Amino acid sequence: MKKFFSFFNKQKKFEEDILNGEMEYSSYYKDSLKRFRRNKAAMFCLSIIVLLGLVALLASIVAPYDPSYQDYTSVLAQPSAKHWFGADEYGRDILSRIIYGTRVSLSIGIFAQLLASIIGITLGAVAGYFGGIVDSVISRIMEIFSAFPDLIFAMAIMTFMGKGVLNLYIALGLLTWVRTARMIRGAVIQLKEKEYVEASRASGGTSFRIIVKHLIPNCLSTIIVLVTLGIPNAIMYEASLSFLGLGIQPPTPSWGNMISAAQSVIGFLPVYSIMPGIAIMITVIAFNIFGDGLRDALDPKLRT
Repeated sequence: MKKFFSFFNKQKKFEEDILNGEMEYSSYYKDSLKRFRRNKAAMFCLSIIVLLGLVALLASIVAPYDPSYQDYTSVLAQPSAKHWFGADEYGRDILSRIIYGTRVSLSIGIFAQLLASIIGITLGAVAGYFGGIVDSVISRIMEIFSAFPDLIFAMAIMTFMGKGVLNLYIALGLLTWVRTARMIRGAVIQLKEKEYVEASRASGGTSFRIIVKHLIPNCLSTIIVLVTLGIPNAIMYEASLSFLGLGIQPPTPSWGNMISAAQSVIGFLPVYSIMPGIAIMITVIAFNIFGDGLRDALDPKLRT
């Protein structure tokens, strides 16, 4: 009899947790972590991302030269023991500029995606929860932003706002928020009909509390994947804008503006454009494979 009441109390507590939206998710994320660790490609790409992060943080220690130091005796120098990747048209060490470019590209990718996530999560959650005219207005705004080709839209924003790192953050954030908003909107539409949301509403919970405490936390796995997959897109857009002269401005090192500057000497010093291109390729592929691995690990349909 004691065992029966013990089981009954546990079952009752379990049901109360479901109704209040306070279930323990540790087992879910623990299982997801186990699945992610079994994905060797994703783990390898995670190690590359961590390495890139360390290079960005320790650029002043890792780089052999100051990226702005001009050695006129090494103008357009070929790769050698002194300059492993050669030197550019001002005698600046290409390897050092690529290392400092890692800091620029990662920071822009991360901060632009954070801005896009804040806008997308907020508007997507509001549209999905309230529906009706609110959903219609936000959906029309998303359609307007989606109507323009991405790169042309980013170029227009940068031309209007002017060049600069802060404006680049804003431009890329405005460029990539729509996908996040659509995904969060769809998830919230499904979640708002759940029992724990109804229970919270019946107990007097405000719309703000329901959205912040119940709906958005239950979209966390989707948000993590969207942010991870959005960072390489922002890096690619930054490189494209810098290549066109609308992104990071010289003498600040950026992979995009390095490739742009190397056009005039690509036949004489091909490594000048090849190495920044390889850096972009490695970074984008690593984030994409890592994001795919996270998506597979966090997908509830794959739980056993």
